[in-house]
Amino acid sequence: MAKILVVDDQRNMRTTLTMMLRSAGYEVDEAADGDEACDKGIGDGYDLVLTDLKMTGKDGIDVLRFLKQQSPLTEVIVMTAYGTIESAVEAMRIGAHDYIQKPFSEEELLMRVQRAVEKRQLAGQMSLMAAEFRERYQFENIIGRSGAVRDVLGRIVRIAPTDTTVLITGESGTGKELVARAIHANSMRADKPFVSVNCAAISETLLESELFGHVRGAFTGAVSGRKGLFEEANGATFFFDEIAETPTSFQAKLLRAIQQGEIRRLGDNKPIHVDVRAIAATNQDLQEAIANKRFRQDLFYRLAVARFVLPPLRDRREDIPLLVEHFLEKLNRKMRRSATLGEGVMDYLIKYDYPGNIRELENMVEQAVALTVDGEIRLDDIIPPEAHGVTFPGEEPANETLQAVVDRAEKETIERVLLQVEGNKERAAEILGLSATTLWRKMKRLDVT
Repeated sequence: MAKILVVDDQRNMRTTLTMMLRSAGYEVDEAADGDEACDKGIGDGYDLVLTDLKMTGKDGIDVLRFLKQQSPLTEVIVMTAYGTIESAVEAMRIGAHDYIQKPFSEEELLMRVQRAVEKRQLAGQMSLMAAEFRERYQFENIIGRSGAVRDVLGRIVRIAPTDTTVLITGESGTGKELVARAIHANSMRADKPFVSVNCAAISETLLESELFGHVRGAFTGAVSGRKGLFEEANGATFFFDEIAETPTSFQAKLLRAIQQGEIRRLGDNKPIHVDVRAIAATNQDLQEAIANKRFRQDLFYRLAVARFVLPPLRDRREDIPLLVEHFLEKLNRKMRRSATLGEGVMDYLIKYDYPGNIRELENMVEQAVALTVDGEIRLDDIIPPEAHGVTFPGEEPANETLQAVVDRAEKETIERVLLQVEGNKERAAEILGLSATTLWRKMKRLDVT
């Protein structure tokens, strides 16, 4: 049975709505104002909150912002009076599931409530599946419920048991090494070491010796022979971070090592057989590097048998609340604190663009937990100096027409629902209350892919 909270400062309206919803089989609580709604919304686990937009004290927008910070999966429908369409559109932009304009019929209300509850239940099922999925495949540190994250996790499960080489690309801080470690953890080599080398951190003169080893007298100072990391990693997984930083002369030898399973120590002609699985990562555009003769095309094709392209955090903003929650829990435990987010902080974190991606978000949260003096993280604790005065994507520009505002809200809603149903347009149309043809026309007009 879905649990619903009705929020309205008009007693008659609140009582009528409660009776309608209880007659339809829902478990319903009431809140007489925004403050009471926020108090009840903290721990009571509502599937849906139906709130009036205009109320004394905290209004519907305040309730919506609070709920999206404290309980991101709870769906919200805002009720609006005639003439407040712009506020309703603003609510949709912040994260409301839907809005309904007064006066409305019982049939219309129940239809919209049913769709919101179905969406919430679907999200809950996905979260449960995700928890079981992560526990089974040791994905504890890969956080998110976006389509991009689900795609990455699904591909890891399919690729990991094979011995194929893997290339992971993406901006700095997107989690490339986490993906590499997850592949190793689910492979047949999981009981062997995961050997990681940052190619950018080793000088060109030492790189070959470090990876392939050397014999005595191979160069000045080589007073004895030494095994390289490739030999040490025999039977294991070898992770080449920042692979694009290697010189082309070394790349030819690396290609032979991966393709033939054979290396030669520096200063020796005797081949040595090695069995390693190669996973490489880079934040550079390898196609551009190939065109500029900085990266060998044959090595690219050998590495990119299975390829992962990790999206930047700004392209998966729906994952930010989960990441923040994960980092808060970890850092509170580490620092023996109980820090929580203050008003407006989550809204800011969702809007910020993160040039450093997940690594930057974690550093911001760590800084905030360390700086807070009373347990409440405020905006001043978390905003980096370079972000002061930033204009965020999605903020309404001045003099924007009402139609443009409505179009943007429609587009964001359609994209959000399509993401929830993994691109199933028929299911999306059903949730949105549209015919398949109408949804197709809207997607075409709004350029929804």
